[in-house]
Amino acid sequence: MIPLRETELGVSFSVRVQPRASRTAVAGVLGEGETAVLKVALAAPPVEDRANEALIRFFAEILEVPRSAVSIVSGDRSRNKLVRISGIKPETIRKKLVQL
Repeated sequence: MIPLRETELGVSFSVRVQPRASRTAVAGVLGEGETAVLKVALAAPPVEDRANEALIRFFAEILEVPRSAVSIVSGDRSRNKLVRISGIKPETIRKKLVQL
């Protein structure tokens, strides 16, 4: 499982996106331990922030939080991103990701 870091602003974790996939879904975990990242395939292309918007919408949907609770903290122009979810506990995120 990927490491989740909880701060007063929310829970953050690392994501590696694969744009222009056939469908949007969690594609697995890359690496192990503290360096593990969640791999997410996105059907959206990486132009005009469409992939970032698709990533935010995807996490809001699967974690059942408002889109405003999901933010890309760093890597908005990269495949490697740091995502933060506010208003949710790390345990809840783990449970929902394991179900995928």
